[in-house]
Amino acid sequence: MLQRADLWSLEDYSEHRLSFREAVLAHKKDRRVHIGEHVQLIFEDRLTIKYQIQEMLRIEKIFESAGIQEELDAYNPLIPDGGNWKCTMLIQYEDITERKRRLEELVGIEDRVWVRVGSGDRIWPIADEDMDRSKEDKTAAVHFLRYEVPEADRQAAKAGEPIVFGVEHVAYPCEPQPVSDVVRAALTADFTH
Repeated sequence: MLQRADLWSLEDYSEHRLSFREAVLAHKKDRRVHIGEHVQLIFEDRLTIKYQIQEMLRIEKIFESAGIQEELDAYNPLIPDGGNWKCTMLIQYEDITERKRRLEELVGIEDRVWVRVGSGDRIWPIADEDMDRSKEDKTAAVHFLRYEVPEADRQAAKAGEPIVFGVEHVAYPCEPQPVSDVVRAALTADFTH
């Protein structure tokens, strides 16, 4: 969990912003998983969420204690707690007409993005806990997923077993995607709390 003491003041952040942004972007490269051509998962952690909070404080010019605490309360739940992975899921189509059509076809996809560690069982996500982002006739382009990873799977991941992501949705056929060693290392780091 991030505390107020973990954050820079607006003035200090303006001095650190460019170098911090570069560091966070480099960090995020190892925390991205592409499944097929149009689904991307970006796994959050303490550093990525600190960046989100700092940017929100900057954009909204929030400097009062109550406002800072509101941002911490809103974003802290997105930090993994040592037993799970939390990610932002993006459904990306460049063409606006195609995107609209595909989001209508992909209703419920946020519940069908699985992960498997080694020979373990598929782990299904808990999607959009803060609010429902889908409607009956279309899904949203952005979702927030949480994967509760059993202890045996956490140990298997730490031991180097492969981590594979897939989507089981009739409107999005794709091959399961094993993650690289670099991404696996980044994700298993989330199990130390």
